[in-house]
Amino acid sequence: MRSKIRTLCGRLLSGGLAANGKAAILAALLAQPAWAAGVKPETVASGLEHPWAVAFLPEGGYLVTERPGRMRIVSAEGRVGPPLTGVPEVVRGGQGGLLDLVVDARFASNRQLYFCYSQPGPGGSSTALARARLPQGGKGLVDVRVLFTAVPRLSSSLQFGCRIVEAKDGTLFLTVGDRFYPKEQAQTLDNDLGKIVRIAKDGSVPQDNPFVGRSGARPEIWSYGHRNPQGATLGPEGALWTHEHGPQGGDEINVIQPGRNYGWPVITYGENYGGGKIGEGITHKDGMEQPLHYWVPSIAPSGMAFLTSDRYGAEWQDNLFVGSLKFAYLDRIVLAGGKVAREEKLLQGIGRVRDVRQGRDGLLYLLTDESDGKLVRLLPQ
Repeated sequence: MRSKIRTLCGRLLSGGLAANGKAAILAALLAQPAWAAGVKPETVASGLEHPWAVAFLPEGGYLVTERPGRMRIVSAEGRVGPPLTGVPEVVRGGQGGLLDLVVDARFASNRQLYFCYSQPGPGGSSTALARARLPQGGKGLVDVRVLFTAVPRLSSSLQFGCRIVEAKDGTLFLTVGDRFYPKEQAQTLDNDLGKIVRIAKDGSVPQDNPFVGRSGARPEIWSYGHRNPQGATLGPEGALWTHEHGPQGGDEINVIQPGRNYGWPVITYGENYGGGKIGEGITHKDGMEQPLHYWVPSIAPSGMAFLTSDRYGAEWQDNLFVGSLKFAYLDRIVLAGGKVAREEKLLQGIGRVRDVRQGRDGLLYLLTDESDGKLVRLLPQ
């Protein structure tokens, strides 16, 4: 499609065309699908302090978390409201704070939402998942209840993970980072570090979790061997897709299967900061899963969404979109046969892309993680 557009543009710019010929080429260009010319970013709201996650309200507007510990409603017109009351205390600093947010699949009727944060407590902080309700027209959260707290608590302020996904069966997935202390804990099942956990909406553990009843294993664990997963979403077939930060190189995309070991830190496509092998210094090992895709050098991925709408043309449908913190762009990932066929860097220089979501209107939305962070809507061009 793009080669066709380039050809038409070349003919238009070349000399010797009659007026009717130029008009025909212009008409052909205008008839191309909206996605062919890319997308135009439109700032919906600014002045957000290190926003981390956005959710969409059925009455219009947006719910946004800010890492320092605030949750705000942004109106459909982009007005940023005051901080909501009822948000629990968070441990601020480093990568910690108020992080991911999702609304319940039945939010329009039950007004229930879920959020995760770095929770203070004896011995340090931990990744925690809480439930609350947001009454329509209310000024704060009510009925706040902590559903899950990862163990152990640590003094580290790094690598909390903290992405939430509601599965099709109504259970909740939560990613938990390895906290950078010590990374080998991602390989043991007696803790939640470097794991993806699965719980019910009341905080209980589903009995079909893979390690239920296994001695020495925490029953909430769904998969293990992860480093710092900061992107998670359901794929077109309902499977859980995640990505995670590698060290120096080796960011990964994984399709998660219950009970599987995803290798960190035994195998990785990255290396220690400053150089040097990690783990066994290998990329493959029996009993450990290979990533669907990996990046070297690291792009520092955050946020992840499949596009299901046709707002940008058929070619973008079922594409995967991932934000890059390090290089400040949106990565469009084209899949074919369950593999990554190609990537396209969009909106280069837009800022540190922290979250990527498809809105209720079928458009893509981004958050930029900066002191003057923005909520950005992508308009078809």
